[in-house]
Amino acid sequence: MATYVNNLRLKEITTGDEDGTWGTSTNTNLELITDGFSYGTKQMSADANETFTMPDATADATRGFYLKITSAGALTATREVTLGPNTVSKVWLIENATTGSQIITIKQGSGATVDVANGSKVMVVTDGAGAGAAVLNANPTEAGAGTVTSVGGTGTVNGISLSGTVTTSGNLTLGGALTGVDLTSQVTGTLPVANGGTNLTSLGTAGQALVVNSGGSALEYGSAGVSAGLSIALAMVMGF
Repeated sequence: MATYVNNLRLKEITTGDEDGTWGTSTNTNLELITDGFSYGTKQMSADANETFTMPDATADATRGFYLKITSAGALTATREVTLGPNTVSKVWLIENATTGSQIITIKQGSGATVDVANGSKVMVVTDGAGAGAAVLNANPTEAGAGTVTSVGGTGTVNGISLSGTVTTSGNLTLGGALTGVDLTSQVTGTLPVANGGTNLTSLGTAGQALVVNSGGSALEYGSAGVSAGLSIALAMVMGF
């Protein structure tokens, strides 16, 4: 008797079976293997949790690598999508193309699940561990501090040409020399004292001088020069 205990639910012919017809089963298996690298769409039939099960030795979109999940109607809350059987260990790229702007939660058994936001795509892997099967997030990640949201400026940094404004959340470290940047229009923020700046964002009033504050911790604008009384005292001491 044939079995289907592999991760693509292919037909495994028992030795000696299907004499004269094994070629048909083999060709079907080869087609289903290619389906495992393909694109498929499954539709949630109602505003409720849904299970999509990969059938034995039969073509079905659930077997596809890229699985686009749609819905027959608008979802009103987060819904679970269970990928079966729970013994299948496989990688899927899941697209949440449902209507209603809701999250879908991908699960396989009672183990971990992965949420896919509406309109998003997430690569997941199922561990096929049976009743306790888990779904893991397999999206590639990058290490680093901060996120560069736009690239711009004018000049060249280590061979990278920039045009416009450089924007980042977090720390942006550039190696090499940055040239051709207009400091009056293309650079914003304050320059710390430790880096040769004042850490101030505005000018003082006329006649003020840049002085250290009373706590000795920062720069500020204060009165310039000496008072009239001090000037007279100095003149008397000096014999003027």
